[in-house]
Amino acid sequence: MTVDLAQSAVTPASAPTVRRRRRRGRQSLVGWGFVAPFAIVFLALLVAPLLFALYLSLFQNQLIGGERFVLFDNYVKAFTDDSFLNGVWFVVRFSVVLIPLQMAVSLAVALMLDVLTGVFSRFSRLMVFLPYAIPAVIGALMWGFLYSKSFGPLAEIFGMFGLVGPDFLSRNLIFVGLLNIVIWQWAGYYMIILYAALQGIDPTLYEAARIDGASQWQIIFRIKIPLIAPALVLILVFALIGTLQFFNEPQILRYLAAGAIPADFTPNMYAYQQAFALANYNYGSAISFALGAVVFICVYLFMFITRKRGSFLS
Repeated sequence: MTVDLAQSAVTPASAPTVRRRRRRGRQSLVGWGFVAPFAIVFLALLVAPLLFALYLSLFQNQLIGGERFVLFDNYVKAFTDDSFLNGVWFVVRFSVVLIPLQMAVSLAVALMLDVLTGVFSRFSRLMVFLPYAIPAVIGALMWGFLYSKSFGPLAEIFGMFGLVGPDFLSRNLIFVGLLNIVIWQWAGYYMIILYAALQGIDPTLYEAARIDGASQWQIIFRIKIPLIAPALVLILVFALIGTLQFFNEPQILRYLAAGAIPADFTPNMYAYQQAFALANYNYGSAISFALGAVVFICVYLFMFITRKRGSFLS
């Protein structure tokens, strides 16, 4: 009788807690149910291949003796391989030239569109963003046709005036040709990020600046650009990572460039050649992870420098 009274005294007080726990358990199960499809695809198509590639990079396939565990020998070989180092040096030089131009074009277009209103503004945003929606393979093939010195429209236009058009697929101009393609393809994407950041600025700041006598250029350089600095840093990181992993455009144009783009033109192309052309999967995996280390170090140094500079200025 005493036990029944104790249970009846405890049960009403603990019942809401139990119900809350059950409700939270059901909510967590529902949440895991929504996350599970992505988690399965993520683990199966990204994490598992990465782990397998890391496993392959620690081995070396030999004609005599088969596959042998070599630990970091492939990585040591990669960082002393002239082809890999030359490819890294090329993408670094390409980044130094490309990223400032890309950011300048994206920022200029975003600032112009921020002033425009109406249907023309929406149409302009769509047209600037459209190149990003075109697959990189199709875009590279299209530019290969435009650059062609035999039947491309650029050569025909120069030929009408009795001139020889520039060959952007030659060894001397391939750098400029690739530069133009990448800016054309990615400037619209970065423009959308900057345009969204500009739309988030309080318009009353502009009104107050105009009342104080500020010109349009002063508003741009002293209000707009400083306030969208986080967005500029974001696209800078995106551009740095993407450029260091440069692959699609040179790989497609390689067969049209008549020797101007060798198989080891970029680190990703070199890894592709080792893995799929020479069937050297172990060394190709090591090159890929070595490039990943280079990308991580470059991005980390950039974030560290910008964070220190930001704390210093504040």
